[in-house]
Amino acid sequence: MMVTITDLSVRRGDFSFGPLDLSISNEVFCVLGPSGSGKSTLLSILAGIVEPDRGEILIGGESVRGRPPETRSTGLVFQDGALFPHLTARENVEYAAEDPDYVRKLTRLLAVDEVLDRRPAMLSGGERQRVALARTLAAGPDVLLLDEPLSSLDEPIRRRLRDDLHRLFATLDVPVVYVTHDQRTATALADRLGILRDGRLEQVDTPTSVLERPNSRFVAEFTGNENVFEVGLETGRCGRVARLGDALLRVTAEGDSIERLLAGVDGSTATVCAHPSRITVLERSDGSVDAVRSVDSEESGRDLRMSADESSFRIPVTIERWLHEGDTYRVFVQVDGGPELTATMSRRTFDRLELARGDERTVSIQTESMHVLDPPTSSRT
Repeated sequence: MMVTITDLSVRRGDFSFGPLDLSISNEVFCVLGPSGSGKSTLLSILAGIVEPDRGEILIGGESVRGRPPETRSTGLVFQDGALFPHLTARENVEYAAEDPDYVRKLTRLLAVDEVLDRRPAMLSGGERQRVALARTLAAGPDVLLLDEPLSSLDEPIRRRLRDDLHRLFATLDVPVVYVTHDQRTATALADRLGILRDGRLEQVDTPTSVLERPNSRFVAEFTGNENVFEVGLETGRCGRVARLGDALLRVTAEGDSIERLLAGVDGSTATVCAHPSRITVLERSDGSVDAVRSVDSEESGRDLRMSADESSFRIPVTIERWLHEGDTYRVFVQVDGGPELTATMSRRTFDRLELARGDERTVSIQTESMHVLDPPTSSRT
């Protein structure tokens, strides 16, 4: 089954959605965006609740433009589940079911067998969402649409249900469109990820590519890439360098982003980013500050050494602070004369490093992880 969207747009008051062109196959396509970006509008258009002003929607090669929701074979799961309150969970699931055997399979898979005789008011939030999902799937939709079904749940329940959904989606053979503002859910479930902003898709790619190769500052920052900064380009005694604060980064490695840096001229600047998960705070024995700091008398600044195989930059920093976020730490480090960078690490790594505020340490950034958001442009007047 394939969902094909062509030149789709709608305007409601001051909000304009589209134009949008998109194809979704039998995959989990997650749409991630801030509140008011048009996520629910997209689902409403696909389900037939909202009629677009322009454009075409094909499901399985057949146009559904103008057709009412009940004839589109789309299943929509809302944030609150929207169960019938006067029916038991079993009656809700069986309401539009096509195959009793499939109903039994779904209730086992979604672990709601033991609550089927209860009414919605007697169910927990996670149980209601499982029952709502079972009811929708029991109707045999050609396309499954999910409108932030985990947003109102507590984090432990959300995490368990996210795991359940991951297993469930692996058994389905239909397009799944899942909209959310929760990055963790989107990256965990998606085969492809679309970033929506002001009614337009900014980027569509695999979760890994979107996180590590964002195509705009908005995508980078919205997906948690806090390390967005400018570097200046110079030619020094050691060759091509990018200035980051007081540090000079030798630009000698290969890669698309590095090639874009190399295309710049002296005095130009480029906006780059490096995902916090790709910045490593080194142990003292792996690269002491003294090993990477050396003042070059002919170049006012620090000539920064790369790793021996030139696969990563080594940058001297000062430990500023950190946040404990449950199973991970976010550590903030200051580049001398430059930006504050963020690195993420496990609790075990944090404990091993024995960091202290004010420590002079070294961070390592793989050259392939330095992604150019905006190519070099001249900074000279």
